[in-house]
Amino acid sequence: MRVLHVTGALASRLGGPTRAAIGMCEGLAARGVEVTLFSTDLDEQGSWSPLRPPVLLDVPTDGPVHVRGVERRHFRARWPSRVAFSPDLARALRERMPAFDVVHVHSLYLFTTLAACHYAGRRRVPYVVRPHGTLDPYLRRRHALRKAVWDGLLQRRHLDRAAAVQYTSEDERELARPFGIRAPAVVVPLGVDPAEFEALPARGSFRALHPQLRGRRLVVFLGRVTPKKGLDVLVAAFGRVAAEVPDAHLVIAGPDDGHGQAVGRMIDALGLRARTTTTGMVAGRERLALLADADAWVLPSYTENFAIAAVEALACGVPVVISDRVNIHRDVSAAGAGLVTPCDPAAVAGAISRVLGDDGLRERLRAAGPALVRRSFTWDVAVGRLLSLYAELAA
Repeated sequence: MRVLHVTGALASRLGGPTRAAIGMCEGLAARGVEVTLFSTDLDEQGSWSPLRPPVLLDVPTDGPVHVRGVERRHFRARWPSRVAFSPDLARALRERMPAFDVVHVHSLYLFTTLAACHYAGRRRVPYVVRPHGTLDPYLRRRHALRKAVWDGLLQRRHLDRAAAVQYTSEDERELARPFGIRAPAVVVPLGVDPAEFEALPARGSFRALHPQLRGRRLVVFLGRVTPKKGLDVLVAAFGRVAAEVPDAHLVIAGPDDGHGQAVGRMIDALGLRARTTTTGMVAGRERLALLADADAWVLPSYTENFAIAAVEALACGVPVVISDRVNIHRDVSAAGAGLVTPCDPAAVAGAISRVLGDDGLRERLRAAGPALVRRSFTWDVAVGRLLSLYAELAA
């Protein structure tokens, strides 16, 4: 089977979307599928302004590179880079589309999505679209007029004509139901590779890099610093925790999507500067060291279609506190693998305090998290479902 995946960017700073596309492709390749991954050379979300050149990856754009069995092709992004516009990618899609049995397209409101759906439709190649949470009403309210125009003129017909629309949780599918897409809906969760988290750095490794953390219990946020992640809720909640737990310390780690200054002002307004460390993006062993040192991992997002970062924390056995807007919250709650709260500072603070103050609870969560991941959220599980879907569509 020959499968093409298409996504707007493979920037590590974009976190979950990049890890999802790469993990899916590498998992398929490990099962013997011939996988090609098309993307642009963007190293960010891009810009609407023709005066601001986008940040680009240092990758070849004149030919393929092969990574873990996957043929990757990066194409030059042009203005407007905010929609991952790339004429070179469109030409490659037009020329190579007949070679594929199935096309899998990631995210909406991008040129790469329109081009992939268009040429797949012209060549009668079945295509699957993964909306990546963009049909959640919370996100649709942002830039609503622009999205309505985009849907009406460009995108809606491609969604209706898809062979399938892949949601990564039942909650994501239900949130998208009012949009009325006519294509069949399927739920295939994303995953992680549990082996990546089996040999974590020794506890204390991250604290050794940041002397101000020694002797502190770490409440960790690990993700993009962006409004939808509920950092306003987290900072307000931590203000309550800090008043009750003298050795609690908040660590905010992740790339800044333009929300960092606002978060800093919240921290200063509550007098939490000495109790908070912001690290920027962490990757590789440093990221694993942070997870190994975390006493509580918190994600009070207003919307989250899946949250790979949360699954990674669960795989590490970190006690997690997530909001009921993180669409895997029902799985986490049913498995007893974490605490689920509303997006409310008092509720989040109460859950953090419970985790920090109850040794028995922490041990139960540390055992239940990895078990849930192995059972439901590995790439092996996800790829098995994708292969069944692809075989049905290709037939």
